[in-house]
Amino acid sequence: MSLRYDLQFFAKDGPGGEKTEPATAKKLQDARKDGQVAKSREVNNVAMLIALFVFIGSMAAYYGRSFLNIFNLVYNRIPEWTVMYQGEMPFATIYSGLSMIIRRYLLIVLPALLIGFIVPFITNLVQVKWKPTTKPMKPKLSKLNPINGVKRLFSLNSLMELVKSILKIGIIGLMVFLYLRKNQNNLLIILDLPIMDALSLLSNTIVAIGIRISAAYLVLAAADYLYQKWKFSEDMKMTKQEVKDEYKNMEGDPQIKGKQRQRMMEASRRRMMQQLPQADVVITNPTHYAVAIKYDPDLYDAPYVVAKGADYLAARIKEIARENNVEIVENKPLARMLYANVDVDQIVPPELYQAVAEVLAFVYHVQGKV
Repeated sequence: MSLRYDLQFFAKDGPGGEKTEPATAKKLQDARKDGQVAKSREVNNVAMLIALFVFIGSMAAYYGRSFLNIFNLVYNRIPEWTVMYQGEMPFATIYSGLSMIIRRYLLIVLPALLIGFIVPFITNLVQVKWKPTTKPMKPKLSKLNPINGVKRLFSLNSLMELVKSILKIGIIGLMVFLYLRKNQNNLLIILDLPIMDALSLLSNTIVAIGIRISAAYLVLAAADYLYQKWKFSEDMKMTKQEVKDEYKNMEGDPQIKGKQRQRMMEASRRRMMQQLPQADVVITNPTHYAVAIKYDPDLYDAPYVVAKGADYLAARIKEIARENNVEIVENKPLARMLYANVDVDQIVPPELYQAVAEVLAFVYHVQGKV
C-alpha cells in the first residue's frame, strides 16, 4: 500500500513556497499605487503633539486674554438683556448671541486647528512622498467578510496596536502622575491666584506635561516607525515562483518572444530581398556567404550593405541577383569580412574601403559605366 502526499502542503505560504525573496521594484510600485506604504501613524501623532504644545505655550497669554474678553462681553450684557427682555429673551436673540460667541471662539482656535491638520500632512509627506491615490477608498467585498474580520482582529498587527495603546496610556498616565506629584504644592494655590495668574500657571502646567509626554512618545514613535518599515518589507516579500512569474510577465513569455523575433526577422528578410535588385554587386564566398553592395552618394558617403546571407539565404540572394542582372563577384576573404562585420543598411567600414572600391570599379568597368 502506497501513500500519496503533496510536499506543497507543507509550504509555509501555500503555492510557490515560503516568501523569502525581497519585493521587486514592480511589486513595490504596484503596492504604492494601491496605497500600501510603510508609514507610522505614531510619527504623525507625536509631531502634532509637539507642535500643538509648543504653540499653546507661546500663545497661552493671548488665548487667556481672548477667552476672558469673550466671557466679559457676555457677562456684562446679562443685566442689559435682563432689563430689556424681563427674563423672556427671544430665540432669535439667543441664536444671534450664541453664533457670535462660536464665531469668536473658532477664530481664536483656528490656528491650533490648522496646526493639527498641516503638521500630520507634512509628516505624511516626509514619510511616503507625494503620490495620491484613490484606490484605498474603493469599496471591497472582502472587507465585509466576517472571517477576514476575525483574522484581522487576532492578527499580529492587532496585537501590536493593542501593545502600543497600552504603552501610550501608560506613558501619559506616568508623565502626568510624576509631574503633578512633584508640583502639587504649586497647583494647590491655583484657586487663590488672580485669574490671569491662574491661567498662566495652568497653561504652563499643561505645556510642561505635554512636552514630557511628547518626548516619551517620540521614543515610541521611532520604534513604531522602524517596526512599520520592517513589517512592510516582510509583507511585500515574494516567493521564488512569484519572482519568476513577474519576470516572465515583464519580459514576456520566451515562446512568444521567439515568435515575435522570428516575425521581425522574416519582415527584415523580405525588405532586404526587395532592395536586392537595386544593388551594384553581390560579393560571394562563393557557396557559403553572399553580400550585396550598393553605392549611392546621395544617400551615404560610402558603399553600404543592401543584403547578406549564409548558405541557403546566400544561394537565394545569388538567384535574385541573376534574375535582375546584378553582377556577382567571387572574393572569399572580402565576403567573409563583410558578412561578419557589417549589418544590413550599414556602410562599409573604412578598413574595407579599398577592397570594396576595387570590386565596384571592376563592376562599373564591365557595365561600361567608367
